[in-house]
Amino acid sequence: MDALAYDRTGSGAPLALIHPLGAHRGVWKPVLGLLADHFDVIALDMPGFGGSPPLAENVPATAANIAGAVRETLRSIDIEQTHVAGISLGGWAGLELAKTDAALSVTTLCAAGFWRQALGPRPEVARTTVRRLLPVLRPLMQVGSARRALLMGIMAHPENVPADDAYALVRAYAEAAGFTRANREMRSGLFTGFDEIDVPITMAWADRDRSVYPPENVPAGVDVRRLTDCGHVPTWDSPKQVAGVIREGAGRALTAH
Repeated sequence: MDALAYDRTGSGAPLALIHPLGAHRGVWKPVLGLLADHFDVIALDMPGFGGSPPLAENVPATAANIAGAVRETLRSIDIEQTHVAGISLGGWAGLELAKTDAALSVTTLCAAGFWRQALGPRPEVARTTVRRLLPVLRPLMQVGSARRALLMGIMAHPENVPADDAYALVRAYAEAAGFTRANREMRSGLFTGFDEIDVPITMAWADRDRSVYPPENVPAGVDVRRLTDCGHVPTWDSPKQVAGVIREGAGRALTAH
């Protein structure tokens, strides 16, 4: 497939950032400046989201195949190994990358795939509603109460999101060509395979997340962190906490060697 869309900034060891289902690479905007002094940051759009082409029709949009597309794109810019951070489904894709030799470390934020059993199909009622709002979405996002209504399900502090960023985020959710396929695959499975991972893993969980919850058990050696006063997509809620846990997660790879 064609390379994924990405933004690149900073210098240092490479760090790939993978957004959650329904978003795009712009979700990382609040933390880029806090990471660019430490890393060569590559924020990518998953297949079928933002500016990236979807996976081929015969390729299931699983976390593993999303990870494969990320790896191919990184290789196309001569990055064979990288630190990885991902939110929700992006975190799950990061863990799939950790099963390969492409990841130096992985930090997940509110990772998907740790529910007790497969979730099964769910109608896209909210997304259908948002798509109907597209003709008036830009002026609507200028109204603070509207931004809060549309974003309060995924973050603790929608008021922190500038109107233009809110518009881009909600529009990406509405227009993502890959959403239905990725959502179906995500809801039909569970993450497995910690025993296949031998790089440092940090898992951060937000205390005001309404979408996912920490698993009851994680393997010894996984560093579990808490993000305070944050929702499922925590980058606007607390950029310093998010950047800090990513830096510390990557730092574990240095101390491990």
